Amino acid sequence: MFPVRLTLDPAFRVGPVRRRTFGSFVEHLGRCVYTGIHDPGHPTADADGFRKDVLELTRELGVSTVRYPGGNFVSGYRWEDGVGPVEQRPTRLDLAWHSLEPNTVGVDEFMRWAALAEVEPMMAVNLGTRGVQEALDLLDYCNGTAPTYWADQRRANGATDPYAIKMWCLGNEMDGPWQIGSKTAHEYGRLAAETGRAMKMVDPTLELVACGSSGVVMPTFGEWERIVLSEAYEQVDYVSAHAYYWEEDGDLGSFLASATDMDHFVESVTATADAVRAHKKVSKRIHISFDEWNVWYQKRAESRPPTGDDWPVAPVLLEDRYNVADAVVVGNLLISLLRHTDRVHAASLAQLVNVIAPIMTEPGGRSWKQTIFHPFAQASRYAAGDVLQVAIDAPTYETARYGDAALVDAVATRDPETGATTLFAVNRSLTEPALLEVDTRALPGLRVLDASTLSNPDHTWAATADDDTSVAPRANTTAEIRDGRLTVQVPPVSWNVVRLGA
Repeated sequence: MFPVRLTLDPAFRVGPVRRRTFGSFVEHLGRCVYTGIHDPGHPTADADGFRKDVLELTRELGVSTVRYPGGNFVSGYRWEDGVGPVEQRPTRLDLAWHSLEPNTVGVDEFMRWAALAEVEPMMAVNLGTRGVQEALDLLDYCNGTAPTYWADQRRANGATDPYAIKMWCLGNEMDGPWQIGSKTAHEYGRLAAETGRAMKMVDPTLELVACGSSGVVMPTFGEWERIVLSEAYEQVDYVSAHAYYWEEDGDLGSFLASATDMDHFVESVTATADAVRAHKKVSKRIHISFDEWNVWYQKRAESRPPTGDDWPVAPVLLEDRYNVADAVVVGNLLISLLRHTDRVHAASLAQLVNVIAPIMTEPGGRSWKQTIFHPFAQASRYAAGDVLQVAIDAPTYETARYGDAALVDAVATRDPETGATTLFAVNRSLTEPALLEVDTRALPGLRVLDASTLSNPDHTWAATADDDTSVAPRANTTAEIRDGRLTVQVPPVSWNVVRLGA
């Protein structure tokens, strides 16, 4: 067992815990919508066809926002196809995922689902095959209060009150050659500026997200953000960040250190945004919406879309089965997001159901929790108040992908009103348990409320519909406080939560 020294101090405040950090993502992709959130033949389905078991799990997961309807899908989407009488809606080719889109679920259905799930909607507009006018039409349909054509159509379709959606994504991954209507940075930046300007003429309180580069590995990364923000800085409030390229490829040590890469990503985008701010000589800061992130095994067969004449509805796509090591990495990525709460103001785990997701379903049958469900649910439930930077003195290890990385990573949150403090920590060691020795003298009077650990001697254990409970967070009885010092033992390849109270 190796010792790790940590220090908690309310003076090390990073910023507030932001509820939008715990967002998710529902795209018309694979079985996320159809047989995911929507399955009219399911025993628990409501009048709209929404699975109540999935709704319950969504609420248990603690999701705050949900981005919709894409994703790559949105760049070819005609939102008008998904409103009005369902029997009159057209079926279209979805070029993004080589599927058929029946448009059974559209804007109104999603908004009713979001209300049931108690989540804030985050709407994306198509800037791939469409532009300013179509974005304005969708905005008027969703939020319009005047007696206009589109607002009246919403009312006629049963939604008397406007949806009052505040957060809007201006397209998706527009630098990606896989994206329908992909653009250069100058082309997209100009279009985002024009669209944002027009939307804020309707409602200046909207919060708009410009597309950042599709990932750190993209040749456009960095320069794309600089050019786009140079064009659209005055019109937008966030720049997006997307990252999926973390997966275990035989190098478990590097995989467990994936959060160091997320740290680098956030800090690089922040630096670029601040450089544009300095050049423009303005006080406004652009923050980050990390609105697609997860572990994703992109080389697996289930990540390959159909081809040729095969255009199925809701095919099995991207249905990764996550193991214990994946859950530890997802927890560590959440630690990174919280650690950067001063600049990451929103985030979306992609996706919610079936598609690289914490929740899985059988069509018409069972639903269950993947391993990654647990760290997300615990972080959403227990992170409150202020985020505290944790001073960590830990041994390091060499990774092939990221160089030296600390064997333990952690962040803490503290509610200044109640004194409730939560420590989130991961042990990246492949073989050795760690003894965390936490100096809490700057937070006098604390006691251990509870502690839990998610780990397993077999880090490849994955949940199934038959067993999603035998490996889950379990009580860690080693946690104790004496003389202002917390000690807790954490096993190798583990996610840990320690809750302290006055």
